[in-house]
Amino acid sequence: MRKKIVAANWKMNLGLNEGSTLVNDILKGLPKLDETRQVVIAPTYVHIGQTAAQLDGKDFISLGAQNCHTEVSGAYTGEVSAPILKSAGVKYVILGHSERREYCKETDAMVASKVNQALANDMKAIFCCGEPLAIRDAGTQNDYVGAQVQAGLFHLSAEQLKNVVIAYEPIWAIGTGRTASSAQAQDMHAHIRSVLSAQYGAAVADNMSILYGGSCKPSNAAELFGCPDVDGGLIGGAALKAEDFLGIIAAM
Repeated sequence: MRKKIVAANWKMNLGLNEGSTLVNDILKGLPKLDETRQVVIAPTYVHIGQTAAQLDGKDFISLGAQNCHTEVSGAYTGEVSAPILKSAGVKYVILGHSERREYCKETDAMVASKVNQALANDMKAIFCCGEPLAIRDAGTQNDYVGAQVQAGLFHLSAEQLKNVVIAYEPIWAIGTGRTASSAQAQDMHAHIRSVLSAQYGAAVADNMSILYGGSCKPSNAAELFGCPDVDGGLIGGAALKAEDFLGIIAAM
């Protein structure tokens, strides 16, 4: 049975004291989790040591990171490698986020290399994919997202794929004034699962956790998570407030 996962992506937000308070508030209100329902918190690099200490010994709530480099080490000022993240207690790494693809010009090949680094260091990859507005308006979103999945993941074996979680981001519905419906989310999640099934077989595809990375909040989380192929969410803004994030977790 595939896992339900709610993952927090803090992006470039919160000072150390704010981050500490947020994690403490989440832990105080956290419902009972288990092997099938889990939580990930991905703060900024600066918070990682502090957050690792706060989550130490807590079951089914894991430390994440928002990125890693394609190389193991070297003269890459300002970057952080997978081995360094592993040594800090990181369990999950968000890779290929739409903001990094756009602002940092990350290519499919770069994202695939980062996936390799995360898996080689015994961390799980949260692989992000999703289409911009022009692609959605052209009606070619299935081909576009399928190509991202193929380029980023199809070099992996079925065994390696067990350590990957996919997060679908409808970029066209974030900050554009347009909203992705639960039906649209379900359609794309089902398509992603069909792409995986064609390559790896139905058993592998059925065990893949696919998260929704759109504007998920407490008011729509239950509807989204009720879709048969939506296995949780990669949460941005709503993860910065304990009450909102706990409401989304409760919907899981």
